[in-house]
Amino acid sequence: MKHVELANREGSRPLAHEQYPAHDINADRSGEKHALLQDSSAPFASSTTVTLEMDKEAQGEPGLAATGAALAGVLVTLTVHQLTQSYTPSSYNGGSLFSSSGVNLAAVAPTGFHFPPASPTNGQYTTYFPSNIGYAGPTPTGNEAALVQTAPVYPVHTGAPNLVGPQSIGGAKGESDASAATSTGKKPFDIFKYWGNLSPWYSVPSSTFGLPDTSAEAPEGCKIVGLHFLHRHGARYPTSSPDGPEKFSHHLKELAKKGKKLLECISLTLGSLLDKEYALGEEILTPFGRQQMYDLGLNLRIKYGFLLNNFTDALPVFRTESQDRMLYSAANFAIGFFGYPHEEQYLNSITYETPGVNNTLSPANTCPNAKSHTRGKRSSWYIAQWVSKYLVCAAERLQTDIDGIEIGPFEAYNFQQLCAYETVALGYSKFCELFTPEEWEGFEYATDLSFWYNSAFGSPVARIQGLGYLQEMVARLTHTHIPIYNSTTNSTLDANPITFPLSQALYVDATHDDVVLNIITALNLSNFAETGPLPFDHIPENRSFVTSQLAPFGTNMQFQLLSCDSTPGDQIRIIINDGVTPLTGIEGCPENKHGLCPVDTFVQAQKKIIAETDWEWGCCGDWGVVPGPGWNTTTGDTPSRDEVGKPGSGVIYQKYGEGRPSSEADRATSVDRFCPRE
Repeated sequence: MKHVELANREGSRPLAHEQYPAHDINADRSGEKHALLQDSSAPFASSTTVTLEMDKEAQGEPGLAATGAALAGVLVTLTVHQLTQSYTPSSYNGGSLFSSSGVNLAAVAPTGFHFPPASPTNGQYTTYFPSNIGYAGPTPTGNEAALVQTAPVYPVHTGAPNLVGPQSIGGAKGESDASAATSTGKKPFDIFKYWGNLSPWYSVPSSTFGLPDTSAEAPEGCKIVGLHFLHRHGARYPTSSPDGPEKFSHHLKELAKKGKKLLECISLTLGSLLDKEYALGEEILTPFGRQQMYDLGLNLRIKYGFLLNNFTDALPVFRTESQDRMLYSAANFAIGFFGYPHEEQYLNSITYETPGVNNTLSPANTCPNAKSHTRGKRSSWYIAQWVSKYLVCAAERLQTDIDGIEIGPFEAYNFQQLCAYETVALGYSKFCELFTPEEWEGFEYATDLSFWYNSAFGSPVARIQGLGYLQEMVARLTHTHIPIYNSTTNSTLDANPITFPLSQALYVDATHDDVVLNIITALNLSNFAETGPLPFDHIPENRSFVTSQLAPFGTNMQFQLLSCDSTPGDQIRIIINDGVTPLTGIEGCPENKHGLCPVDTFVQAQKKIIAETDWEWGCCGDWGVVPGPGWNTTTGDTPSRDEVGKPGSGVIYQKYGEGRPSSEADRATSVDRFCPRE
């Protein structure tokens, strides 16, 4: 059986057999793809629907835009560094690592070993260890929690449990104590909040978004009747790329061989590059990332468990993608939300994240222009300018302690990335101590530049990539199927009430950081764009767009549906990382101290945006924009056809798909399938 889901052209509708495809779990026919696959041997099989949509290539998150070879390479560390997180350099003796009790730690974890062992000597004894032997005792349960409606205050998520920040901060020699280090001299410097999309998520006060008189609990006189919950995956290892960590490791080894003197605080790491392997993996969740997702699920159950009382005759359907970190983010979230065992308490719709897939939760590869450096990857120019400015002094400072190795701003930028990645992967990183608070503020701003110009209000392909999710949200809010499939939506899934139900009280969707920002932009939450295009030569005061507040690891958006005594009809409001955001950028939504907007008004505004957004022109049009500030947007819209080639517009003629990076994954997806020509 062959089932291919293309990006549907305007006016096309799913055929009957596309809406409800048959499937055979035992078939193994060469060259065939199944639209729906129920596999009893797969994880979570009793409740998992795996779905194939044929217009999306495997997507690694953009992370920080690479600028030259140095930018692409940093995200690395060493096995020996992992083993010595709790040990001082003096415990490193002759190439061996010893704990205080004298145990040789290097011998405990042989080079190249990754738990679990491939052939455990006791693996054949599983029958001795059943997962349940009965005799459970009494098991009555209690009422569902409803903290968001019953508690006098809303709980605050304050940081990163089990992660250790730098013990000193302020430069190569660590002149400042971390607990007192500040950029203002008045308050402690929380380094975890300055890593942009690599930060662990934390609660943002509603006052930060412009609503000082409210919080995420139900306003007085209102009851929460539904929730649409969108979240990013948990903390991960670096994403893979042709110039990724493994290539960088070889490069840095060659540099280290030339070194005559190394910084004391990083000598273990750099010095060991000569003969040790790297400890960081690629792409998948770190242990801390798994904890984030479990905690997020538990957090949601305590706040909104009462919504499960609406599921009296059906299980809730949640959605994620097939990419490893997405699949297991959803699994850890579900264990936190439902408890173990969780498989029979919900249905998990898994969309294929692979070349040739229609997928609103991972839309970039359904849009050829989104992969182009002159369209969807335009932040590179801005980051190159900014990094060359804010890390000049840091590079000079590091260079004085490292002879024989050239340290420039981009090498220093790499070290900053290492700090964040090592911390969320290994729990601690010595690299964090190398930089001043001001340099960490500069690093945060570099991530803001990356996501503003690649994925949010400064990107010409932001709104079109968020369009499909808007269409799905309108369908859910109006309890009607999508009328026309003309974007990243998948007619096979979205037209099927089994895989895309329209009357749930609770929806949960898992996605990526850039997609969250695509959706924020598509919704027209313009308060985040109030301070305008981000400059490349300084950090603007009181800027409205801060990536660590909007798209960190574990970021989450609550679309609350409420019934209020004083207002007719249901209301909606949007809460990002516990901060309520104004909806005044959405046409017709009033100013409201609690961020409320009538659902009908919200829906009409989104329908207008959907009607006015030309997916085919944005994704398939022959246009491009010049590097830098010669062209700008603060709405995330694609330039119009009239602007192409117009003097002074900054919009150039460029064939669709040109400027995309060459890779095997890109070659696997033909842009002509998305963008047919007459």
